[in-house]
Amino acid sequence: MKIVVISDTHMPKKAKALPHQVVTELQKSDLIIHAGDWQTVEVYHKLLQYGEVKGVFGNVDSDEVSSLLPEKLIIEVEGFKIGVVHGHGKRWTTERRAVEAFSETPVDCIIFGHSHIPVLKVVNGVLLFNPGSCTDKRRQPKPSFGIISVNNGLHAEHVFFEKE
Repeated sequence: MKIVVISDTHMPKKAKALPHQVVTELQKSDLIIHAGDWQTVEVYHKLLQYGEVKGVFGNVDSDEVSSLLPEKLIIEVEGFKIGVVHGHGKRWTTERRAVEAFSETPVDCIIFGHSHIPVLKVVNGVLLFNPGSCTDKRRQPKPSFGIISVNNGLHAEHVFFEKE
């Protein structure tokens, strides 16, 4: 199973369309996960053209997006539990807020966004994954998104690309 993971698309403010590198992978995906800051519901509908979409709302999303999506969710994929949360808030770091969001519920992986900083590491046996942003790289060298492969385990990787 191939999961494409994106976050912080901030469309249409930061981009009018998804980069072609992302679209190419979306066309080959089994599931799409968005970790918030879509900005408008049109991004959700655009992603639905490529397949099943799961996601959460972020701190800059429209009322329409936040009424459509939860603040956090757990997705079960081939026996693995994947927690998804945007990670915004006032206390701690983005990463710590993401981990704290699932402190009461055991998960195998936590996907989060908000910081636009790609993260891939294992902490206390939990895979922590922030795909970065494919449309608003901020101070990162390149835009990015993620791919998680599920095959007798979870394998996550970042895809970094040159801005179009």
